[in-house]
Amino acid sequence: MRVVIKIGTSTLAHKTGLLNIHRVEELCKVMSDLKNAGNEVILVSSGAIGMGVGKLSLSEKPTDIPTKQAAAAVGQCELMYTYDKLFSEYNHTVAQILVTGDDIANTDRKHNFINTMRRLLELGALPIINENDSVSTNEIEIGDNDTLGAIVATAVDADLLIILSDIDGLYTGDPRQDIGAKLIHKVEKITPEIEGMIGGAGSKLGTGGMITKINAAKIVNKSGIDMVIANGENPNLLYEIVDGKDIGTRFLGTVK
Repeated sequence: MRVVIKIGTSTLAHKTGLLNIHRVEELCKVMSDLKNAGNEVILVSSGAIGMGVGKLSLSEKPTDIPTKQAAAAVGQCELMYTYDKLFSEYNHTVAQILVTGDDIANTDRKHNFINTMRRLLELGALPIINENDSVSTNEIEIGDNDTLGAIVATAVDADLLIILSDIDGLYTGDPRQDIGAKLIHKVEKITPEIEGMIGGAGSKLGTGGMITKINAAKIVNKSGIDMVIANGENPNLLYEIVDGKDIGTRFLGTVK
């Protein structure tokens, strides 16, 4: 199985913006094991700006583009150093790919991206992808890594996109405010009623929310790819998700 796993800032970092070392170590261990079992694993990782915020001792995520870019440049170094170190412990080689909206919108550059991805997988590498926040501007940014995960999943013809967040999945209401909200385990079609259940942005360190996740599901489902939203607090859930069990919310892709 070819699996794209998107990890959000809220999963990777503490509220301080500093790395959640225990969780990231466990995530890398589980992903390495999934790869050892014969799966192809592609990681779309947020966290560069969030980690940069922590490393630069900023009180909150910056709102201006130059400071965002500076934080991303600092944080991306720590992020990739950490991934390289942890995956190397399980004998897996990682590859960093940073993209912008132009890389996806331009036909030739997108073709080059797809060729690079395919070759990395053939060589047994584990690609780690993030938006190139150090050079992106409003005009060329993809905007969020949920969308990036969906774009990557469709580009490499993945079997499954898993989005790990700080929420268990899609609920009938906001579980943080409505104690009667129920988790929806399976969505066969994204209807106006489903879209009406979504809330706003997520953590103050991240850029996404349920809106971007629903949009990501729309992208991959049209290509026949399933997408699962699950809580990244327990990385071992990845085993059950890959096995097709009812973890989180699974959005079913249309038949290819």
